[in-house]
Amino acid sequence: MIVKSRGIVFQQFKYADTSLIVKIFTEELGMRSYMVKGVRSKKAKFKPSLFEPLTLLEMQVYNKPNQNLQHIKEARVTYQWHHISFSIEKQTVLLFLDEILYKTVREESPNKELFQWIFHQLSWFDLEEQHFINFHLFFMLQLTRFLGFYPKNEYFKSTSDLVFDMQEGHFSRHRPFHPYFIEKDTAQNLLLLLQSSLNTLKNFHISNQKRRQLLDMLVSYYQLHLPELGKIKSLEILRMIA
Repeated sequence: MIVKSRGIVFQQFKYADTSLIVKIFTEELGMRSYMVKGVRSKKAKFKPSLFEPLTLLEMQVYNKPNQNLQHIKEARVTYQWHHISFSIEKQTVLLFLDEILYKTVREESPNKELFQWIFHQLSWFDLEEQHFINFHLFFMLQLTRFLGFYPKNEYFKSTSDLVFDMQEGHFSRHRPFHPYFIEKDTAQNLLLLLQSSLNTLKNFHISNQKRRQLLDMLVSYYQLHLPELGKIKSLEILRMIA
């Protein structure tokens, strides 16, 4: 059976001398693994660049039940990057987000809402030329909606002296009886980020140091709720430019 679907490339792995195994999050089928043969040969049907991290594809794929490795009949880029390809900063963020998505999204069944959200977010990130410096923080925070541990966004008349309980995922005026919490500026910035959208992200201003603190907090928050996440290898590279 041949299925037409958009796809988002998550990871690729070399197989033999000229082939790849590619993990692709598809709109119609969910997460799938595809064998792409001869991709590095002279007569290759598909160019290796087609399967770079988070490339947005339009595909026709074979879908055989109970088969772990599927095959791709046709594939093309459905959204060509306008700015990401020319920006080291954006490429670094993209690699970081790719690692986060690869390690957290385990959708064996279709999840069109999640797919369309990721597609829209990446398109915005590509086109936005000025106000993208906090995008990775916003993306990580909003992704938790789909992962099941989105922070409770309570209303507080004053944001001073707030504490965010990472274990319970909510804000309070009091420290919890465990060590998994943040407070002061980092807690205030998290609450402000929670109240942001793509349209208002340009109004979210924090220093480089506070941005790194919030990034480290979000990674810890993920690791607390997803113990299998492990170390994020691209984090140190991102911290150098973000």
